[in-house]
Amino acid sequence: MAARNTARKRAFQILFEGDQRGADVLTVLADWVRHSRSDTRQPPVSEYTMELVEGYAERARRIDELIAQYSVGWTLDRMPVVDRNILRLGAYELIWVDETPDAVVLDEMVQLAKEFSTDESPSFVNGLLGRLKELKPSLRRDES
Repeated sequence: MAARNTARKRAFQILFEGDQRGADVLTVLADWVRHSRSDTRQPPVSEYTMELVEGYAERARRIDELIAQYSVGWTLDRMPVVDRNILRLGAYELIWVDETPDAVVLDEMVQLAKEFSTDESPSFVNGLLGRLKELKPSLRRDES
């Protein structure tokens, strides 16, 4: 599904931009939507991109807690910015988006890490998201 792949990549870019600028991701998302509507050279922001960014924003604090808790030897602020935002997006989609198979989420996030981060990042992303996948039932229960 190329459209979903593109939506995930754009959602990652929005999260990354927000992190880099110290801006709220919903503000960055609104900027992207506004630019895409006013400049035909800008690609449109898909509905799924918006769902991913809005879903992450709604659970950002919990997602950061989970990443910090299960990333062995890395604090959130020491993590490469690219990896941190791939993990944020992946954790949201893995734990709270039931329509996407877990294997697809892991594969897509590993691909983003291969494309945008270091040689070590794909295995780090895969390992941490794999751990969250194992814990998914209890993580969702804890939220209720």
